[in-house]
Amino acid sequence: MPTINVVLGQYSDLFMLLAAMVYASAFVAFAWDLAKSSKLIQEIDAQTVASEKKVLVAAGAIAPPPSGNPGNDLVNDSMAYTAASAKRMAAKVAVSLSWLGVLLQGFAVVARSIAAGRVPWGNMYEFLSTGAFLVALVFMLVLVKKDLRFMGTFVIGLVTVMLCGATLGFPTPVAHLVPALQSYWLVIHVSIAVLASSLFTITFAMNVLQLLQHARMDSLAAGKPDKMPFMRLVPGAAALENFAYRINAVAFVMWTFTLIAGAIWAEAAWGRYWGWDTKEVWTFVIWVVYAGYLHARATGGWTGARSAWLSIIGYLCIIFNFTVVNLYFNGLHSYAGV
Repeated sequence: MPTINVVLGQYSDLFMLLAAMVYASAFVAFAWDLAKSSKLIQEIDAQTVASEKKVLVAAGAIAPPPSGNPGNDLVNDSMAYTAASAKRMAAKVAVSLSWLGVLLQGFAVVARSIAAGRVPWGNMYEFLSTGAFLVALVFMLVLVKKDLRFMGTFVIGLVTVMLCGATLGFPTPVAHLVPALQSYWLVIHVSIAVLASSLFTITFAMNVLQLLQHARMDSLAAGKPDKMPFMRLVPGAAALENFAYRINAVAFVMWTFTLIAGAIWAEAAWGRYWGWDTKEVWTFVIWVVYAGYLHARATGGWTGARSAWLSIIGYLCIIFNFTVVNLYFNGLHSYAGV
């Protein structure tokens, strides 16, 4: 059994805290970007309406509809997005800070692995911190190919909460694994579970944005003023829904493998594939919810807000499984707690 490198483990903890602070700063920058973009879009709307009114008055036509009319807002969305994107310095700062956070956290995760001489997901602290790292890394890699800065506030906000939860709620010194976890199945089973949970975290953020976009469009259709102009930087609700559906489909396959691999590991460790342990039951509940979501959307016509809420319920089950089940339910998986 390898010797624990306590000093390197302490450096890992330090860099994890630094990453949390950097992510928090990135979250503030992303939020500031949305606020500034919202103000800029409102100014563009006011200038556009004033310009159109001058033209119409000069031509002897009637005045255009006031700002807040859905038709007028939808026509100006493209122009507002282009103008706002050109001046989004706060977003550029946020992206730079996010990359710095990814680098700091990546070092912390790797350092903990080297310090412990094993994969760094043997307890709640490691699972949560590694999961947060994967969420941030996947988001930043996708950001290289596609402008998803509109999701920064939500994704980096979730990463910050996850990392603060790990460092403040479940601080665990570097240590050897308990005998039941000393298996190659830890690498196979838990790594896929962490990646699937990370993807579900990203789709959760997309579904929240989808619901906000739905509410905004319903409000505009009713002739009400646009109270969330920053949402013009966000794709339409249908686009968000389709993107989240595709990612959920991939994550669901991973979660299915997680369930199967867990059963095989259980047979090797405890002599049975399934024992109705609380952790096993809730892993299956999560699988059922997301299976229902995929089936309902693909064959039952469940689209729009209903599919978003079903996906969100699935993610809330993941949160419940990781927090409440791990902390308050005794079972064979209790060693995976704090």
